[in-house]
Amino acid sequence: MKIIASLTLATVSIMAANLINTAKEVGLEPIPSSKIELYKIIDDSRNPITSKKIELGKKLYFDPRLSKSGIISCNTCHNLGEGGDDGIPAAIGHKWTANPHHLNSPTVYNAVFFEAQFWDGRAKDLEEQAQGPIQAHPEMAATKGHVEKTVNSMPTYVDAFKDAYGKDVKVTFEKITDTIGLFERTLVTPAPYDDYLNGDDNAMTTAQKDGLKTFIDKGCASCHNGISLGKGMNAFNVAAVYKYQNVGDFKGDINAMVKVPTLRNITQTAPYFHNGKIWSLKETIVEMGRVQLGTKISDAEAASIEEFFKALEGRKPVFSIPMLPASTASTPRPDMN
Repeated sequence: MKIIASLTLATVSIMAANLINTAKEVGLEPIPSSKIELYKIIDDSRNPITSKKIELGKKLYFDPRLSKSGIISCNTCHNLGEGGDDGIPAAIGHKWTANPHHLNSPTVYNAVFFEAQFWDGRAKDLEEQAQGPIQAHPEMAATKGHVEKTVNSMPTYVDAFKDAYGKDVKVTFEKITDTIGLFERTLVTPAPYDDYLNGDDNAMTTAQKDGLKTFIDKGCASCHNGISLGKGMNAFNVAAVYKYQNVGDFKGDINAMVKVPTLRNITQTAPYFHNGKIWSLKETIVEMGRVQLGTKISDAEAASIEEFFKALEGRKPVFSIPMLPASTASTPRPDMN
């Protein structure tokens, strides 16, 4: 009996190793378990991450006074208390304006692992991306001058910048958005999937492992790979036309390429697709198989892949909502026009 038990354990161990090796062979990568190794990926030598910068960036991320109306913050569309998005089909911004292209807000969690930002990939990193929504009229509708005047009007903010960057720092729009981007770099959510690929065979359930195998076998990893499970740009409507393609006018970048969204925490980021038209994860999986892979994914296969997605539910950073500096007489007043 001991010999049989030993053989069974050995067989299970070999099967686990084979699945992990297969996953890595198709381009799947875990979030490093070591903080040192993780920071080699998420840090930027141009603006190294420090605890003081993180705390300052967090305050700016949550501060609605950066917007023209004084009521919209980065967290409005990228809610860190939920899936890092807003949970609606198309983003709503200044004066209750819906995104003119009917674009869905991507999650900010794990966005640091993307090769480019925005659905059309027009920003190279989170720091550059942070400048866009603040100035976009359908979003926060602010100007660079408004943001600079707002932050510089509060001595507590000015002192925090000096503490984080040095006494000679100039608090410019770019320095403010760089600090927001730096904070966003730290929004990483390691999951049981990462623990499994990093060597913990018990981190995922049998059903989740079977789902990972289905995910690989059906070809999903051809686009959803890397640490983010979706880092790069890819063609859309490869094998068929997405059934809601006519909703909104988004067609991708100049080459019709679209950023592949992350699958991390996907169980918490409905609705799906660039225009947020599908709420069911199962329906999303089946539609992606039809549109991108030219294959029919059965209900059983979709359920298996969906089970794998549960292993991508990550451990989110724990922090309290920051207490923001008090406005002063020179702080710009809310403008709803």
